[in-house]
Amino acid sequence: QVQLVESGGGLVQAGGSLRLSCAASGRTFSGYVMGWFRQAPGKEREFVAAISWSGTRTYYADSVKGRFTVSRDNAKNTVYLQMNSLKPEDTAVYYCAADQWIPDAELHRPLRYGKWGQGTQVTVSS
Repeated sequence: QVQLVESGGGLVQAGGSLRLSCAASGRTFSGYVMGWFRQAPGKEREFVAAISWSGTRTYYADSVKGRFTVSRDNAKNTVYLQMNSLKPEDTAVYYCAADQWIPDAELHRPLRYGKWGQGTQVTVSS
């Protein structure tokens, strides 16, 4: 069993940076694929980024490619989302998610992830 807790959200001006963290409990964290999703008011939850269990493969939504970086430290049971050059349209609640095995082609689908954190609010002002 893995439990997830996000942190690091806040209010930032456009062009600024934030780093989100997702701390996982459980001994098998290293065996999980980790994803980041976000949900803005009135919109569906959307894929942001994902990282393989080893950290060697990363995947990004086109809207954040080149601005966001996902990484993980399995020794610390933590996954990170470094967000640079933030835009007002990045404003959302950000969630981390986990599951033990997800085909690469399905990483963007929220329903493929069985474990979710409670979310952390990111607000980007213009």
